[in-house]
Amino acid sequence: MSQATRILTALFLGLAIGIGLAAWSAGAAGTGILFAQPVGTAWLNALQMTIVPLVVALLVTGVAATAEAARAGRIAGRALALFITLLWFFSALAALLTPLLLGWFPLPAGAGAALRTALNATQPVGEIPPFSDFIASIVPTNPVAAAANSAFLPLIVFTMVFAFALTRLPAEPRALLTRFFQAIADVMLVMIGWILWLAPLGVFALAYVVGARAGTAAFGALLHYVLIISAVGIVVWLASFPIGAIGGRVGLGRFVRATVPAQAVAISTQSSLASLPAMLRGAETLGVPVATSGVILPLAVAIFRVTGPPMNLAVAIYVAYWFGVPIGPVQLAAGVAVAAITTMGAVSLPGQISYVTSIAPICIAMGVPIAPLGLLVAVETIPDIFRTLGNVTMDLAATVSISARSGPASETEGDALLGRDPA
Repeated sequence: MSQATRILTALFLGLAIGIGLAAWSAGAAGTGILFAQPVGTAWLNALQMTIVPLVVALLVTGVAATAEAARAGRIAGRALALFITLLWFFSALAALLTPLLLGWFPLPAGAGAALRTALNATQPVGEIPPFSDFIASIVPTNPVAAAANSAFLPLIVFTMVFAFALTRLPAEPRALLTRFFQAIADVMLVMIGWILWLAPLGVFALAYVVGARAGTAAFGALLHYVLIISAVGIVVWLASFPIGAIGGRVGLGRFVRATVPAQAVAISTQSSLASLPAMLRGAETLGVPVATSGVILPLAVAIFRVTGPPMNLAVAIYVAYWFGVPIGPVQLAAGVAVAAITTMGAVSLPGQISYVTSIAPICIAMGVPIAPLGLLVAVETIPDIFRTLGNVTMDLAATVSISARSGPASETEGDALLGRDPA
């Protein structure tokens, strides 16, 4: 049984047992909550303890890798510029689209109230300052204090400045520091692997509490969440077709046909990396030189996850809506910035691994509760399909667009980007 299946099974078992026990005996259900709630909270806390070191380490190594890629040649530089533009654009789009979707298709009031009560998450995590204070506060006076207080936006600003300064060091100390932070990231990922091995127990405990307190409203709320978040991913996926056709100067039908094999692999594996061979073949059928696609597509798989910022931000906005946390322009601006920046160092691993570590910084920066994330990770399987589908199709759209406006990459550029000796 796969990890995703184990977690999803634990979710439904926890909800079903909680609902059934509450219907049979409220006293017995309450006794079960006394045991289950500490277990679920401890598991969620274990996930949270890895977030700050992992985000810092991945941002440093991500910026270092991006700088190396930019130095590798003209094609890589253009690709990075397009990637960053699209990441910020779709992150901002999600800040507008998600509230619209929630307005058009609202969650039933009873379900939201029941879930707020079930998770005891009625207050935002932190205070969001006025706009003038917000601008001043994004530069930390003490980065250690920012890390200790989970002040993610100031921490990210310091980390980005630190990472760009690192790229200006001579090769030997630069490589040494990069390996140090890569080792930290690797250790955190090992720890997350251990914690997620216990995910069925943690999710079962959280789901039991929700089922016992919220009843059948929990099922409807989770379905509503899956549909809203998936809709944001579908919008990004659909946008990749006109971007590829217009940017690549190819017919829409031709672009669609060329992307079908890669999309089939994406749906079946939920992995952009596994889809890379099919993407390379699709790029070839669109007339992209192998020397160009061989530079852009591996780079895209490594650092360009276009659905990450919009769908992660959509989750944070949904949780805020769910738990009655007011979201204004300042909170949205903070969310857009954190979502767009942190994705450059996101983990290229299945959604269940990267879910909490990618979304928690956005929630904290916006003052949104993170307690629901431990429950929502269990239904990430369906949105993750649209995440991968959008990423793979947009990778091809970006590749054909850059190719249409560039000459083929030289072998030296490809060798430099992939770390090979041209000799």
